[in-house]
Amino acid sequence: MAASTLPTPTDLSITPRDRRFGRETAARRLWHGGRVEATAIYNALSSTFPIGEAYFVESVRAFRAGTPPKLSAEIQAFTTQEAIHSREHDAFNKAADRAGYDLSKLEAQVEKRLAITRSRPPIVNVAATMALEHFTAILAHELLKDPRHLEGADPEAANLWRWHSVEEIEHKGVAYDTWLFATREWPRWKRWKVKAKVMLYVTRNFLVDRTAGALELMRQDGVEGLRAWTLLLWYLWIRPGMFRRIAGAWLKFFLPGFHPWNEDDRHLLRAYEASVGEVPPPARKVRRAV
Repeated sequence: MAASTLPTPTDLSITPRDRRFGRETAARRLWHGGRVEATAIYNALSSTFPIGEAYFVESVRAFRAGTPPKLSAEIQAFTTQEAIHSREHDAFNKAADRAGYDLSKLEAQVEKRLAITRSRPPIVNVAATMALEHFTAILAHELLKDPRHLEGADPEAANLWRWHSVEEIEHKGVAYDTWLFATREWPRWKRWKVKAKVMLYVTRNFLVDRTAGALELMRQDGVEGLRAWTLLLWYLWIRPGMFRRIAGAWLKFFLPGFHPWNEDDRHLLRAYEASVGEVPPPARKVRRAV
């Protein structure tokens, strides 16, 4: 697929929103509605962001040279957004630490995974970033689509997660477009084979590590064994069932002609912008990948 046929909207504006969350409020241990399992999984996710998003930026910027001007500008905006996300989740994680959680084991696991990936060629790193960015985008879509995912959460924490979700959707095509540019000389079959293998690898690690991380944090709250597993699996897979609800969007990654912007979900961005008083950009039809 040539770079000129990419279906990222031509009028898409990736806009870093430099906001700060929770600086004036005291950290509450079970901030997600008093629910140990809900607090644990979001804290486990947040523990990955300062380290992981720095890795995403590093991986994508390695291929910025020679990209078309629009993609080059989007990589720069992506870099700025991710830097702000890292800052805000670092603050969020420090609040969790003040509330009594020890995230060090979770952060060490992220470092361990990334050390393995960093030992591979740069193209593998951008492929891993592309796959993980798809994960974050579909999680963000579901979080914004269904208010049950943040139901009962402390307002500042909920604001942080919604803001982050908006920007993840906004820049969801950047890593994928960078991957397509970097592999523009590859046959379609080779490109699909590599991206499918990488997605399966990162999916396994994502599910295993986030589940283990959440269980560790629940253990720190005195919830262990069968009760911990039951609470967490019900929350993730049944109700509200975030992981179950993203399964279809995850599978689309493997279809021929997939591109993150085949799903034009900018209506979720406009709804968010309206809720915080921003002026939304005009919507236009997205061209499909071929």
